[in-house]
Amino acid sequence: MTPEPLVLAVGGEGGILRSITPGLAGHGFGVVTAGVGDEALRLIDEQRPEAVLVDAVMPGTTGLELLRRIRERVDTPVIMVAAVDSEADNLRGLELGADGYIVEPVSLEELGARIRAVLRRSGGSRVAERIIRVQNVQIYLDRRLVTRDGRAVSLTRTEWLLLQHLAANAGKALFNAEVLTAVWGPECRGDVQYLRVWVSRLRRKLEPNPAEPAIIKTMQGIGYMLDADQVAATAPGGQ
Repeated sequence: MTPEPLVLAVGGEGGILRSITPGLAGHGFGVVTAGVGDEALRLIDEQRPEAVLVDAVMPGTTGLELLRRIRERVDTPVIMVAAVDSEADNLRGLELGADGYIVEPVSLEELGARIRAVLRRSGGSRVAERIIRVQNVQIYLDRRLVTRDGRAVSLTRTEWLLLQHLAANAGKALFNAEVLTAVWGPECRGDVQYLRVWVSRLRRKLEPNPAEPAIIKTMQGIGYMLDADQVAATAPGGQ
């Protein structure tokens, strides 16, 4: 049997998602819920849901702020759900990386259809994904996720883009200018000191000893190389 897609619904007590998402279980989905932003991020790291529904209005943090924090960690499809149609919020959500925006009232059938649509567009969770393993670090290229000793590492957008480029070329020495162009654009191709600063930030988060880097290696006179132990294509949840 095909496993049910797991959906994380994030919303406060009495919010619109708390009333409609339990019914998704009868429409072919597994459902977990979270009430606040930090709890949602923890469940995303632990449960690896295939889609996230976010109430646009929540206590403690806004749905848009949570969306921004999710996008700093993973590329999991996110659908915003709002009680009031706001064109400004809709556009802002899309700019921050939302995959859809739904305004109440919405039927379970429509909600289920919208979730399946974003899963199809994202390729679902059953496709093989590229995983780069370097010592105790795992880099999930297709999920914008990095773990160290099994714990998620929080990266800024720029840190992720830099690491993603190095990991996608694991085992290959990359010229400074090539990395700068790929991550920041051709106008920055000569700013080697800027690249050094960002590499240093990554090393502090990933290396066991940043002073003697073993993961992101400096190639004297050339640039940098991510020294991967293993590059794998694995179904999510596999080993």
